[in-house]
Amino acid sequence: GTMAHMKSVLLLGVLASASAFQTSFMPGMKAPVVARRAATMTGPVMAEPVPCGINGFGRIGRLVARIMVKDPETKLIHVNAGSATPDYMAYQFKYDSIHGRFNGEVVVDGDDLVLDGQRVITTRQRDPADIGWDKTGVDYLCESTGVFLTEEKAQAHVDGGCKKVIFSAPAKDDSLTVVMGVNPEDYKGQTDFVSCASCTTNGLAPLVKCVNDKWGIEEGLMTTIHAMTATQAVVDSSSRKDWRGGRAASGNIIPSSTGAAKAVAKVIPDVKGKLTGMAFRVPTIDVSVVDLTCKLKKEATYEEICDEVKRRAAGDMKGFLGYCDEPLVSTDFESEPISSTFDAEAGIMLNPSFVKLVAWYDNEWGYSGRVVDLMKHMAAVDAKVKA
Repeated sequence: GTMAHMKSVLLLGVLASASAFQTSFMPGMKAPVVARRAATMTGPVMAEPVPCGINGFGRIGRLVARIMVKDPETKLIHVNAGSATPDYMAYQFKYDSIHGRFNGEVVVDGDDLVLDGQRVITTRQRDPADIGWDKTGVDYLCESTGVFLTEEKAQAHVDGGCKKVIFSAPAKDDSLTVVMGVNPEDYKGQTDFVSCASCTTNGLAPLVKCVNDKWGIEEGLMTTIHAMTATQAVVDSSSRKDWRGGRAASGNIIPSSTGAAKAVAKVIPDVKGKLTGMAFRVPTIDVSVVDLTCKLKKEATYEEICDEVKRRAAGDMKGFLGYCDEPLVSTDFESEPISSTFDAEAGIMLNPSFVKLVAWYDNEWGYSGRVVDLMKHMAAVDAKVKA
C-alpha cells in the first residue's frame, strides 16, 4: 500500500518536473537531464559528447569522474592515476565517506574500469609523455594532480596528444582563469590552458558578481570557514612552510591564508585591489561557508540584497548562485551542485552601506561540477571557433 502510494507520488513529481521541458517521456529516459543541463550551460549544447580524460584520481579527480559518467554530454575515456591499480581505483570511485556509494555499476576488466556500462581506460604514468592521450582520443583533460599547474608544465599533456588542459586548481602562473557563471565569455578558444580557480573562489565570486553588478563593492574582507582537506594533518605533524597547517586538523580551528578573495579580481576585474581574505580550517570533512563583509558604493537594504540574489539565482546565474531562507547547517549542503548558496537568514547589515553576507559551498562536489561545466563550455566554444 504505502510503497505503491510512494511510487505514484514520485512518478507524479517526475512527470510534473518534466512538463517544463515539453517532452513526453518515461522515467529513466535521458532527455530531461540534457534539457536541464542545457539550461545552465552557456553556448550551444554539444551534439556529440565531449571526449574527456582525467589526470590525478584524488578527491576532485574521482568526483569529476562520477559527474562525467552520469552526464550524457561528456564521455570519460581515460584516467591516469599516480600508482593506483585498477581494482583500487574502482574501490575509490565506488565508495565515498561524504558523497556515499556510487549509484551505478562498477566493474574492473583488466586495466579498464566499466562504470555504468561505459569503458574507461586507466594508466599509471608519472610522465605526461608516457600517458598516451593521443592513443585514447582524449581532447579535454582535467588536470587534478596539483603538479602541472603552469602552461609550461602542462604543455607536456598537449604534446602528449590532448587538445586542452583544464586545471582543477588555481594556476601557478597567469594562465586564463574562468569561474563558470561569472566570466565564461573570457574563453574564446585563445589558449590551451585554463584554470577553474579554487573551490573558495567559486564559492565567493558568484555572490560578489551579483552584489557588485547592482550596488558596487567599495571594499570587502572575506573569511571562509573551510572544511578539512588532504593537505592537512590528522594529528599533530610537521609542515615547515605553514606551522599551523601541520597541526591536527581533526581537533583544531586553524587560521590559514587563502588567495581566493584576491583571485576574484582575475574573473571580476572591477574588484581588483578591493577584496582580500583568510580562512579558518575547521574539523568537518566537507562543505565550507564564506563570509563576505563589504562596504557598498550605493546604499541598499538587506531585503533588497536578498531579493536581488533571489532574482539572479532564478535567472541568468541559475546553477551557479543559489538562494536559501531555511535555517540549514553545513551537512545540508553535502553534494550540492550549486557553486555558492546565499544564506538569507545568516547575514546581517550594520547600516545601508556595510553588510555581512554568508554563502555555503560544497568545496568538493560543487567545484567538481564546475570543472566539468568548464570543459563542456570550452568544447562548445572551440566547436564554434572551428565552424
